[in-house]
Amino acid sequence: MRNFKEKLEFGKTGETEIAHWLRDRGNHVLPVYEISENQFKGPAFYTSQGEEIITPDMVTWSKNGILFIEAKHKEAFSWHRKTEKWVTGIDLKHYSDYQLLQARTKTPVWIIFLHRGGIAKDSPISPSGMFGNDLMFLIANENHRHENWAKGMVYWAIDSLIKLSDYPLPKVI
Repeated sequence: MRNFKEKLEFGKTGETEIAHWLRDRGNHVLPVYEISENQFKGPAFYTSQGEEIITPDMVTWSKNGILFIEAKHKEAFSWHRKTEKWVTGIDLKHYSDYQLLQARTKTPVWIIFLHRGGIAKDSPISPSGMFGNDLMFLIANENHRHENWAKGMVYWAIDSLIKLSDYPLPKVI
């Protein structure tokens, strides 16, 4: 089991790989980091009313417009026995905040998962690659929710995600 610092480093490595992949395809990328060093909180949007809304990891823009991108880096999908599907997910609190942010800013949010293809718990070897989809599509296509971890999680089946790339991610030359 990784400690917090190792998990943070693993996550940042994935964010960097996803950002490079986006840039290689013509997107400009603005990474969003914690507001205070060693605060160990993700990026947030602070409203004039004093609200703190958790935001995705980066903002990208291209000829197609502006997007928020949440980058998740994981060893493996999990095998969900009830639905017999590979699934991946995020914290419910973050999911709710991304929905609020998208509604308030009218800026689309994409969630992108980079899976290395390892093994989760007692599952078989997981598919690997980079997968993602638009938040509005994901809202309508949840696989399930679970009250595990501290705040609960929402999960999507692999067939609700678009495979964006194989892993390791190819470099555009």
